Amino acid sequence: MSERFFLYDDTVETKTRFVSFMGENQRFDLAIIQSDRYYGKQIVLDIQGNRFAIIGEDDLKEPGYLEYAYKLNEEDAEELRDFLYQIV
Repeated sequence: MSERFFLYDDTVETKTRFVSFMGENQRFDLAIIQSDRYYGKQIVLDIQGNRFAIIGEDDLKEPGYLEYAYKLNEEDAEELRDFLYQIV
């Protein structure tokens, strides 16, 4: 077997916030991870939906981004967007 070629293998300090809130139609259970990677964006994990995305303010302004990344309808995505605007 050949030697493994790593593109990178770093350990970084992170800050993780766990948030759960109830929207009109569904519950959101999120883990928001901040680090010095991803140009100031944060990794937002939807724990119940088993999905994640790297999100910054520019992504929140992108039409349909949250709907696509988290497989949400427009109304649920808007509730998530409103919350994420407060922390991004």
